[in-house]
Amino acid sequence: MANVLIVDDDDDMAEVSKDLLESAGHVVRVGHGGKEGLASLSVAPLPDCVLLDVEMPTLDGPGMAHQMRLHDEGEERIPIVLVSGRYDLPDLAARMGTPYFLVKACADYGATLLKLLDRAIIERRAPTSA
Repeated sequence: MANVLIVDDDDDMAEVSKDLLESAGHVVRVGHGGKEGLASLSVAPLPDCVLLDVEMPTLDGPGMAHQMRLHDEGEERIPIVLVSGRYDLPDLAARMGTPYFLVKACADYGATLLKLLDRAIIERRAPTSA
């Protein structure tokens, strides 16, 4: 079980993801846009992972990720799983420094999301070598 923050301006997509993650035993909060997502990071507990939509008005996913990294309260270490329908999503994820990304319209969205989330959380908790 993990605490997950979903940040997506598409209410239907956020709800589908929320239901899926909750049915797998995760505790989920939803921010409907980048500004709301950032604000929810000030509410304890910090999420173990952020599921972040790329294209949102006002503050998009890359902008929110950048703002997270500016804080010194630990947000920069929270893994981000990018979700989008963009064709260049792998390149964008690489530029943002996250290996976790998922195309929204893929046929096995649910199973792939759960695997990515588990991987991100396991890798975050793994001990670092000295």
